[in-house]
Amino acid sequence: MNIIKSSLIKSMLLAVALLVSGCNNLSNTTKGAAIGTGAGAAVGAVIGKTLGNTAAGAIGGAVVGGTVGAIIGGNMDKKAKELEEEMDEVTVQRVEEGIAVSFDSGILFDFDSSTLRQEGYDNLRKLARIINRDNDTTLMIVGHTDSRGDENYNLRLSERRAQSASSFMISQGLASSRIQIAGRGEYEPISENETEAGRQKNRRIEVAIYASPEYVNKLQSEI
Repeated sequence: MNIIKSSLIKSMLLAVALLVSGCNNLSNTTKGAAIGTGAGAAVGAVIGKTLGNTAAGAIGGAVVGGTVGAIIGGNMDKKAKELEEEMDEVTVQRVEEGIAVSFDSGILFDFDSSTLRQEGYDNLRKLARIINRDNDTTLMIVGHTDSRGDENYNLRLSERRAQSASSFMISQGLASSRIQIAGRGEYEPISENETEAGRQKNRRIEVAIYASPEYVNKLQSEI
């Protein structure tokens, strides 16, 4: 499991400090919104190097910080450990107050297909089971392709793959309200598209896992 820590924390603290110093005349609600936006941007800038911008933005935008963020982070540590122990052939990254799970598309789908393979059923079933152990999280499922072929076709294919993954997880009892989907086609590569090894890395499904707004509000009301 890859853990992104030191540089991310420094960026977040700097962003928060700058925002707080300039927000003295704002309401608490407005301050909170500004701080959340700044911290999320700092998170996204760092994890965007290893994830697509859409998944990075989903995790970064959900950053809360403070005591609530520490509680969420502790919960995510436990959930990331469960994911690593119970799922096969996936990359689990524990990123501040969220988790990113990356699937090689070849594990889930045949080439140029949005129909789930048997291996895809097994892994997504495990993911749904782990997420369903509580009601504290929201998921963003993002589909990606390499750059071979027509870019509009690739975009539609990535959307269909994200939808297939979402539909199957819903069939496993996960509430549809907890899932968002996005297809990014070839627009968010994490490797070069000039080699087969690079293209394989770009053909992927990412699942960003982060605290639901309801859970954040619950924690804030209890502190």
